[in-house]
Amino acid sequence: MAYKQFILVCGGTGCESSKADDIFNNLKKQAEEMGVQNDVQIVKTGCFGFCEKGPIVKVLPAESFYIEVKPEDAKEIIAQQIVKGREVKRLLYKDDKQKERVRNEEIGFYQKQYRIVLRNCGIINPENIEEYIARDGYLALEKVLSSMKPENVIEELKIAGLRGRGGAGFPTWRKWDFSRTVESDQKYVVCNADEGDPGAYMDRSTIEGDPHSVIEAMTICGYTIGASKGFVYIRAEYPLAIERLKIALKQAKEYGLLGDNILGSNFSFDLEIRLGAGAFVCGEETALLQSIEGNRGMPVPRPPFPAVKGLWGKPTVINNVETWANIPVIITKGAAWFAGIGTETSKGTKVFALTGKVKNSGLVEVPMGTTLREIIYDIGGGIKSGKAFKGAQTGGPSGGIITAANLDTPIDYESLTRLGSMMGSGGLIVMDEDDCVVDVSRFYMEFCVEESCGKCTPCRVGTAQMHSLLDKICEGKGEMEDLDKLAEIGKTMTTASLCMLGGSAANPTMSTIKNFREEYEAHIKEHRCHAGKCKNLIVYEINKDTCIGCGMCARKCPAGCISGNKTDKYVIDQAQCLKCGECFNVCKFASVLKK
Repeated sequence: MAYKQFILVCGGTGCESSKADDIFNNLKKQAEEMGVQNDVQIVKTGCFGFCEKGPIVKVLPAESFYIEVKPEDAKEIIAQQIVKGREVKRLLYKDDKQKERVRNEEIGFYQKQYRIVLRNCGIINPENIEEYIARDGYLALEKVLSSMKPENVIEELKIAGLRGRGGAGFPTWRKWDFSRTVESDQKYVVCNADEGDPGAYMDRSTIEGDPHSVIEAMTICGYTIGASKGFVYIRAEYPLAIERLKIALKQAKEYGLLGDNILGSNFSFDLEIRLGAGAFVCGEETALLQSIEGNRGMPVPRPPFPAVKGLWGKPTVINNVETWANIPVIITKGAAWFAGIGTETSKGTKVFALTGKVKNSGLVEVPMGTTLREIIYDIGGGIKSGKAFKGAQTGGPSGGIITAANLDTPIDYESLTRLGSMMGSGGLIVMDEDDCVVDVSRFYMEFCVEESCGKCTPCRVGTAQMHSLLDKICEGKGEMEDLDKLAEIGKTMTTASLCMLGGSAANPTMSTIKNFREEYEAHIKEHRCHAGKCKNLIVYEINKDTCIGCGMCARKCPAGCISGNKTDKYVIDQAQCLKCGECFNVCKFASVLKK
């Protein structure tokens, strides 16, 4: 059927949680009731990336970009735009100057992005294989099976310079070649979709929006290394991604793109899904393999590396979702094309989950070498509420905080390492002046304590000791010697831990001590948290000069520690104060001071 118009509805997890499914159903219902169901095709896609403004609905060919859409808006969209050809102006995206934008390319959030991994997200129906095929899907697999030898694929990846996007940045071609050259009766291909960094959702969204790109890439790898079996290891807490992956696997088998004699060749390959229980340590490849085998997810010493001896002792290639999603495009467009994007040592693009105190949060894909300033200010729109930028945490619990002094550093593997951080899988959390770096370090260390598998002493004991010291400092009981202890324990963990959970757990603490030492010293020497985050170090006082004696603070105080009257004004009994901040929040006259 030849449709005149198309409505794309964001169907990622974020928008689904904001009733995108109801929006989709209402649009279809209204189109039928108004008799235009044959004129407009309504499609549920993956994530558009601009999560701050979701749910998003886009109308083609007009390219009307509607934001924060509600289910009840469906009737107006159909009646005005589809029936009468008029845009619903109140729903259109507007920039800071209230100028209406129509095309994606004119929206600041998208202008500096270059989408390779996310090329199909927000564009195709991820549950329809034909839409993927229409956008050159499985063309790379056909090319590989019909005209390329395994060594040709390796050489193509080598020229492209693709490095693993899971955090380590290991050359993809080298990992594949290790497995290719090992003699074995069985080899395996594994997708690491166990995305567990706080604030990270790049891999989950890629599978939700474009599952076939991962399937195609893993099949190409199977051909290249001589594997006939693969596994996608994904967290059970990602139900939408799992459901769409199941649908995609079924469709690929029906179309002869998985299973026996793929595309009429002598090559056979199949994939299965393995669900993870949500252990952060299973993001480490050897722990992940242990989990697939049915064992407790705990890392094992390396070497031998999984590429040589992995799943059930057989050669196994493991890459994360983002790495896999690059492969089909490299094959179809050529290694030289991909190598022309990015920097000398970091080729291609990187996807970040931009979150925190930034105006425009969402999924961001930019060429390697893009500066942090460009990501936060040009794409992210700057800091919310006009606050001052303090830092950006890259790499999640394994990374470090980058300061304002380094905003113009190009984002690539080597540059971030030099700053004491790391690329990680792509979490990028922005902090402003109201964030306390000591409290942030404590949060990440607490996360690592909870997620440590406990197998090795440096991680099991070290994370607990570092958390105890950070907790002590946040409570105002710290000593200057504690900073030296943190450094010593952190160094031991980094060099002696069995896997990178413990080996990188000290990074947030070490980077903040280096870049924000004055904040640690204020906690220790002055017993003050200038950001007002560390509860035990906050003092609430009432300014008698501005207090009008309304008594609202006393009425709302859960501890009953505020006394006074209209004549004597109100005072807080510091010994009884719970530091809850309720008095500060309810005072309309800014008479309650937070120190």
